[in-house]
Amino acid sequence: MSRTFEDLVAEAEAVSVDGWDFSWLDGRATEQRPSWGYQRAMGERMARASAALDIQTGGGEVLAGIPALPALTVATESWPPNLAKATALLHPRGVAVVADQDEPPLPFADAAFDLVVSRHPVTVWWTEIARVLRPGGTYLSQQVGPASVLELVEYFLGPQPAEVRRGRHPDDARRAAEAAGLTVLDLRLESLRTEFFDIGAVVYFLRKVIWMVPGFTVDRHRDRLRELHEQIRRDGPFLAHTTRFLIEARKPA
Repeated sequence: MSRTFEDLVAEAEAVSVDGWDFSWLDGRATEQRPSWGYQRAMGERMARASAALDIQTGGGEVLAGIPALPALTVATESWPPNLAKATALLHPRGVAVVADQDEPPLPFADAAFDLVVSRHPVTVWWTEIARVLRPGGTYLSQQVGPASVLELVEYFLGPQPAEVRRGRHPDDARRAAEAAGLTVLDLRLESLRTEFFDIGAVVYFLRKVIWMVPGFTVDRHRDRLRELHEQIRRDGPFLAHTTRFLIEARKPA
C-alpha cells in the first residue's frame, strides 16, 4: 500500500539534515554523477601533496573517503553542526578542522598549501585561494553550475529571471580565477539527470539544500507539496537536471 502524503512529509521533516551525507535518499531519489569522478581526482592530487586545505568541508564526508592524506591536512567549515561532524570524522585521520565563517581572509599564512580543494562551495574567494597557495600549487573544485535543479526551484517559486538561470556559470569562475592570478588548467560542465521518487525526498532535499527555495518550510509550502505528491503518484518520478562543473587552476611558479 502506498504511503500517505502526511506520512511521507512527517518522516522527511523529522530526519536530521546535518552534514553533507545524502544516503537517506537512497531508493527515494537518484542523481547522475559527473564523468570526471571528483573524489577520485581529489585523491590522486592529495597523494602527491605535502600540505592540503579542504575549504567548506561540510561534515567531512568527502575528505574522509580519501585513501592517502598529506602529512599536513586542514579543513574549514562554518556551520556548527557540520563542524562537530567533521571533527569527529576527520580527527582520527589527523586532519585539523578549523571554524571559519567563509569570509576573507582565510585563517592561514601566505603560501601555506600546495593543494586547495573544495566540493560545492557556497562562495569562492579567489584572491584568498591564490594567497594561501604556494607557487606551483593547485586548486581543484567541483561546483554547482547554472540553473541547477531549476525545474524543482521553479515548481515552488515560479519562472526565474535570466540572471538566476545564468548564475554560477563556469565562464565567470574562469574569469575570477584568472583575475586572481591563477591559470585555469581544466574547466568542464555537465548537466545530470536527477529524479525524485516521492514527496519525502523533495522535502528532505529542500530542507538540506536551503538555498534552492529560500525560506522553505513544509507549512509554508504544504499546498504545493501536496500537488507535487499527487503528480508523482500519477505521472511517476519528478525529473530535474543538476549542473556541475569541475575547475582546476594553478598558481604560477
